[in-house]
Amino acid sequence: MNEINDYTKYMVPFYAPASFKVKKALGSLVWDKNNKKYIDFTAGIAVTNLGHSNKTLSSIIADQSKKVIHLSNLYINEPSINLAKKLCKKTFAEKGFFCNSGAEAVEASIKTARKFYSKEKSKNEIISFSGSFHGRTMMAIALSNNKSLTDGFAPLPKGVKNHKFNEIKDLEKKFSKNTCAVILELVQWQSGIISAENKFVKTIIKLCKKYKALLIIDEVQSGIGRTGSLFAYEKYKIKPDILCFAKGLANGLPIGGILTTHKISSRMNVGSHGTTFGGGPLVCAVGSKVLEIVSSKKLLNGVRKKEKIFIQRIKEINSSFDCFSNFSSSGLWLSIELKKDNFTVDDLIDKCHSNGLMILKANDSMVRFSPSLIIEDKIIDAGLEIFKKSIFQLMN
Repeated sequence: MNEINDYTKYMVPFYAPASFKVKKALGSLVWDKNNKKYIDFTAGIAVTNLGHSNKTLSSIIADQSKKVIHLSNLYINEPSINLAKKLCKKTFAEKGFFCNSGAEAVEASIKTARKFYSKEKSKNEIISFSGSFHGRTMMAIALSNNKSLTDGFAPLPKGVKNHKFNEIKDLEKKFSKNTCAVILELVQWQSGIISAENKFVKTIIKLCKKYKALLIIDEVQSGIGRTGSLFAYEKYKIKPDILCFAKGLANGLPIGGILTTHKISSRMNVGSHGTTFGGGPLVCAVGSKVLEIVSSKKLLNGVRKKEKIFIQRIKEINSSFDCFSNFSSSGLWLSIELKKDNFTVDDLIDKCHSNGLMILKANDSMVRFSPSLIIEDKIIDAGLEIFKKSIFQLMN
């Protein structure tokens, strides 16, 4: 328990970490300081898409670190331009901006949208949706409209209207001539893996056009191959005005950003926004390689195939124990809701840890998996055997 004692002694209590201390990790395997091995179904919360300590990426880190690690955005660095160019070529976008996290990407998207309409008096309102998660900065928690995120932080930024996710009824009442933008997660994860319905998305697009509002798609979590497409918006055959990305693009190095068009970015000027570390040569060199690998048809097809393995095995486990009330997935992003009165989410996570499996807590009734996109099939099987064993132990 020394790890926990040290943590509580020296760290601000924003987190409640597992009781073991990680020493090393490789692929989808993790070892603690006692050399106990764990199978990782978390990937750093959907970040290490290409596995821990990926050899190809480690080689790029080593090589780039010998050239230049940091310059600031006062100087042009080649890796950032290369990554921006690749992202634009693979998406709808014409311009990109790099920062350090998903929350920063969301902040940049809101500032860009408001700046675009800054010459129109009072056109600054943002529409967001219940169940969303956009980060933990003040604007991000205002958008998410979740009491667990906002408690104690009032007053929140103004100009945000919230509407029920996937609910078309009364949606237009949220719009007005003052609506600047709508921010939407096409796949939510805070309340389970819930995809936006096609009719809902089409209605939003129609209303955005009617009220001349921008459409911001937040793909901080769903992007970079997680759902089986490079970005989830591709499945809906839509074109956002601004796209937020982060998490998986640099496989564990801090990166985030937005993609947009010439027209929308043209309202931003030198000094409108910025970041000290965003777009650094080291992280962008890694990001370029990750993008190259993750955008391949082979990898994306593999994500969809591995999703089917998870689905089949989870159904088999539930047929044995009848302990899940709901299950949903989108690529290698899966959530399982537990039936009441059997055991708690915390009990299940602790038991999985004890047996050598790392999983995530979505909320008080749901666990979540977000493994590496290249996790081996045999490791999926082994991890789900541990998951099954843990449930058996809790129910007997």
